[in-house]
Amino acid sequence: MNILALEPLDLAALVASRVCHDVISPVGAIVNGLEVLEEDKDEGMREFALDLIRKSAKAASARLQFCRLAFGAAGSAGAAIDTGDAEKVARGLFADDRTQLNWESPRVFMPKNKVKLVLNLCLIAAACIPRGGVMNVSIEGEGDDARMSVTVKGPNLKLASHVADLLEGRSESGMVDAHGIQPFFTGLVARSCGMAVQVAASSEDVTLRAAPEAPAAGA
Repeated sequence: MNILALEPLDLAALVASRVCHDVISPVGAIVNGLEVLEEDKDEGMREFALDLIRKSAKAASARLQFCRLAFGAAGSAGAAIDTGDAEKVARGLFADDRTQLNWESPRVFMPKNKVKLVLNLCLIAAACIPRGGVMNVSIEGEGDDARMSVTVKGPNLKLASHVADLLEGRSESGMVDAHGIQPFFTGLVARSCGMAVQVAASSEDVTLRAAPEAPAAGA
């Protein structure tokens, strides 16, 4: 297993590609809806187009707000972020007709990288339930003792085989693409705030846990 080492520009490009991939679908749907409004005079089709535009604009906004906290530089260096804001953007992205989001956390201010970490764990977990299901998010403790977990259950439950390795900064091929950059980025965020991520998968659920990294022997 090879340790991954990305140049800063390559990391930025791959993360930007991932964000664009997430946003392009609803934006494309908005464009399609506008084209229908311009070209079709049928009242039923125009109403359909307006509904498509409304729903797609809401989805695009939710994805952008989530990405701003999960990937962006929200706040100044060293800033703390309200976990209530994290819950709000998570509900905007995940809580829909297919997915039930249970967020169990007191509303506190946490270092921004720890907030980014829990949101990125949610993204990894959501990918395990492509047809929806239940997502349980838990944050316990504060400061250096903060711990978090995300558990998902649902039909067609599956954890991609490369996720655990990428979280540790490793890859069998020694490379990572835009599809794998998000778990790799999550591992970087975890290590930046002194936390380690563990993955547990069964036929019934998938759980990702982040806790303070144990000190090295002899440290």
